[in-house]
Amino acid sequence: MTENKQFVIDDQQTGRLDAVLAQLDQEYSRSQVASLIQKKHVLVNGKAVKNSYKVQAGDEISLNPPQPVASELVPQDIALDIVYEDDDLLVVNKPRGMVVHPAPGHPDGTLVNALLHHAPLSSINGELRPGIVHRIDRDTSGLLMVAKNDHAHQALSEQLKAHKNTRLYYALVQGEFDEDEGQIDAPIGRHPVDRKKQAVLAQGREALTHFKVKERYPGYTLLELRLETGRTHQIRVHLAYIGHPVVGDPLYGKGSLVTNLGQQGQLLHAKTLSLTQPSTGQELTFTSDLPSYFTDVLAKLEPVIRTKDNLNKEY
Repeated sequence: MTENKQFVIDDQQTGRLDAVLAQLDQEYSRSQVASLIQKKHVLVNGKAVKNSYKVQAGDEISLNPPQPVASELVPQDIALDIVYEDDDLLVVNKPRGMVVHPAPGHPDGTLVNALLHHAPLSSINGELRPGIVHRIDRDTSGLLMVAKNDHAHQALSEQLKAHKNTRLYYALVQGEFDEDEGQIDAPIGRHPVDRKKQAVLAQGREALTHFKVKERYPGYTLLELRLETGRTHQIRVHLAYIGHPVVGDPLYGKGSLVTNLGQQGQLLHAKTLSLTQPSTGQELTFTSDLPSYFTDVLAKLEPVIRTKDNLNKEY
């Protein structure tokens, strides 16, 4: 079922209802929010209002989206790289270019279609996203955990909310770093003009990314990144914000700059994932090697400074 949501407005979130709600709930664009308001799926202090209603501190907003209609989501025999599986969950190594779940423009051929062919999935995320506890972008490769039943889904979701999982990513980024490690603490919300993008905004939601330099190259840096929060496009937005976009990022980067490396596409990989097994309580950690197109690019770059923890140069 689609989740009903409640928001209480503080003095930093005032303005038009449609604009404010689109910032509060990243699942919907402003136009989608406007449609929900018009159809009275949004109430302010228990009453239906117009899109132009000016929200004030203390207002209580209820978002009650319509339940999804039955979809034609079908199992498809698509190859999967399954790193781990038990009765509760799977850990899948998703290739770059695969969409996680059906969405406009991608009705099938997704990871969910492939998973449904392989195993039963939890029902918590409804018809279009069964089993999906967290997502990674289409152009990001790497590890993703999937729930096979509702008990596991709930437990894994709670781990994410409590920041009990370790999620490490590797990214090749534009530019060079002076520091060896640091963090990017900058709130993220939907871009005010380009609705396909996210951006660092004062009124956005808290977002924290830790980074560590793994290798330095002329004009590029290989980073290990640890997510403490999980906002949409978080790593890509944060790195672009500090002037070091992911190499090949089609939305936030400068994709044309990677042609001299003989590679097209985004170099961001979800490399390490840890979780607690929902039924046994066992702590599990999984790693995934960088894909060949990623290591092929690294092989063309000559390191200029080696970091202490990367002397063996194994990715």
